Amino acid sequence: MRTAYQLHQSVDPTILFEEYLHYAKITRREEREAEKAIEKKWSFKRMIKNRFSKGQTGTVIEVAVRQLSELDGEKNEETTVERGDPFDAFNNLTYSHPSHVSDAEWKALSRGVRTVEWSTCFYLITSDIIGPFGIPWAFSQLGYGPGVAFFTLFGSAAALAGFYLWWIFIEMDSDRYPLRDYGAAFFRVFGPKSRHIINVLQSLQMILTLGSLILGMGQSIAQISQGTSKPLCFVICLLIFVLLGIGLGQVRTLQRLGWLSNFAVWMNVLAVIICMGVIAHSPPNFEATQASFGDNFVEGPIRTFAGFPPEEYASGGKGLIAAMNGINQCVYAFAGAILFFNFLAEMRNPWDFWKGLVCAQVFLFLFYIMFGIYVYSLQGQFAFNPVQQGLSLYNYQTAANICYIMTGFIAAAMYGNIGIKVIYNNVFQELLSAPPLTVVKGKIIWVFMVPIYWAIAFIIAASIPQFSYLTGLLSAMCFVSFTYTFPALLAMGFRIKKDAMLPDESFDETTLKYTRHDDGMQRWTRGFLKHWYFNAFDALYLLASLVTVGLGSYAAIEGLISSFDGTSVATSWGCTAPV
Repeated sequence: MRTAYQLHQSVDPTILFEEYLHYAKITRREEREAEKAIEKKWSFKRMIKNRFSKGQTGTVIEVAVRQLSELDGEKNEETTVERGDPFDAFNNLTYSHPSHVSDAEWKALSRGVRTVEWSTCFYLITSDIIGPFGIPWAFSQLGYGPGVAFFTLFGSAAALAGFYLWWIFIEMDSDRYPLRDYGAAFFRVFGPKSRHIINVLQSLQMILTLGSLILGMGQSIAQISQGTSKPLCFVICLLIFVLLGIGLGQVRTLQRLGWLSNFAVWMNVLAVIICMGVIAHSPPNFEATQASFGDNFVEGPIRTFAGFPPEEYASGGKGLIAAMNGINQCVYAFAGAILFFNFLAEMRNPWDFWKGLVCAQVFLFLFYIMFGIYVYSLQGQFAFNPVQQGLSLYNYQTAANICYIMTGFIAAAMYGNIGIKVIYNNVFQELLSAPPLTVVKGKIIWVFMVPIYWAIAFIIAASIPQFSYLTGLLSAMCFVSFTYTFPALLAMGFRIKKDAMLPDESFDETTLKYTRHDDGMQRWTRGFLKHWYFNAFDALYLLASLVTVGLGSYAAIEGLISSFDGTSVATSWGCTAPV
């Protein structure tokens, strides 16, 4: 019989795929029964209250830790609850007292950290994905028709990928074996090696995302300083943001950033309103477009196109390269699936996730289309990325930049936090046996990891001072994979393994063994053929996303090469800003 501590390990290679399915069915049934006892009447007041409620998570964990401390007859530092991320306390509890947690207590603790409802999940998905500031630039590379078509295509594909991840979570997560992240899902379907690949790619995405945020914020700081008597050197602008980020990065728990995240959403809305109002009554920022894209984008008549713009009117490159760089921004706008498992892991009733997903995707699609067409119609080929840096009136440009810096500062803190935790959990804890982040030694290691992590992101930003192409490369290499490629691969692999199960095969709860009648290629073939039409569709979906990865990476790399040929005034580690 496994101990509670072993049950906590979601990457135990001795646990069979069929065992995850078995206990997931039990958990889903118990969740449905529990939901029947809860009043379902919806109200706007209840939705708002749930959004800002912290639930009973902290209380559940605190009581459990206190009880275990009393069993030991002592209270040491490792059993002290730090109010913050409930999973940190959860991990600390099982790390310190693995043998004291019974199956019943484990189930209570597992349920205790699940407090989120679907209305809150809608907010989390929206705040995680929303990124309107590159949308107008995408339309300037694609034109009206292709722009709407590609935003529709990638928005629909992102929604489908979200449904895949939701389905897989429902089928494999349980109180006994909680499913909390992308890597664990791949481990359960494809084995240990796939998990390591996912974690490496996730770490790469986080560091590149942080680097792109540093670059974008540095451009905003540089624009603000241009209105002063002594404009700052561009590298110094980047460094200012990095130093502030290192300070906020010492916050280890995401819950402490929760209220700041709420504030960031409203700052995004305010920045968009400012941009739409100013763009309607003033010309584009020709100085910024010339500095970033060369002399083809000096002051001149504004042009818009129904189809793909001619080469001389596309600031993202020539022909296919410009189109793919615009498509990269479409992908970037809908990226966010990498955190869906994290959101699902905190839902009281994961069955309701689809409601938040549909509402979020529809809202984002309509918002992107409206904002992108509006700005492109008024600025045409001079649309800038990020859009607020394309405002020509300094005072309003500064106000929008301040909003952008605030939201970017919070987003950078969150991505830095998650990125460091991915490295800490999968390298320091798993391979080097480091302690949890809630104990003194873990806190000390965190203090030193934060500046190192931010320093690496700073080097990326200072070395590649071209925001559109850097975000395009990030989008093509990482966001396409996590938002489209991996969900399709995961869904196909999961369906094949599940469909390969035979009716007379069974799982024995006593021996924890599943009786299989065959294995290997024969089993995989049977699983594929049972629902071959779904698997064939997923295979085409997978191939299409891989083509997008290849073409998008090619376009972004070519764009990055062109940004160093003298077209842009910015150079690596230079003082001249690309705005």
